[in-house]
Amino acid sequence: MSARSLNKVQLIGNLTREPELRYTTGGTPVVTFGLATNRSWKDQNGETKEVAEFHNIVAWNKMAEICQQLLAKGMKIYVEGSLTTRSWEAEDGSTRYKTEIRVDDMILLDSKGKQGAGLDERKEEVQEKEVEVEEEVAEVEAADEDPLEDTDLPF
Repeated sequence: MSARSLNKVQLIGNLTREPELRYTTGGTPVVTFGLATNRSWKDQNGETKEVAEFHNIVAWNKMAEICQQLLAKGMKIYVEGSLTTRSWEAEDGSTRYKTEIRVDDMILLDSKGKQGAGLDERKEEVQEKEVEVEEEVAEVEAADEDPLEDTDLPF
């Protein structure tokens, strides 16, 4: 019986470039983009230090199409997937390697981007309408209210 293993990656970060959608020769959609995360720590003097990490992200099939439609440079997202390393032979004959995170799940964490553009403004409009409706309902309820007298109370 072989030992169990785990290959799981969870990241929250910002897109460093626009998603690039391509298709394999077989017609399978694949999208690639970069994701930046920050790592911070305190040095021996107690000063907080921070460094950015840059990750190569790849998504396939329907997830690739979804990423292409929804994501844009600068957006904050959550991605969950697995670490994959691919290799190829370069023109000079050397073997090259690239480690990527293959996306299984993705969650948008802000409203910036292709379809989210203007979302904040639309959200404010909806909130303003909700306030107007609440005020109208309060006025109607106040007009319909019968004044309560102490004798009307059941206790």
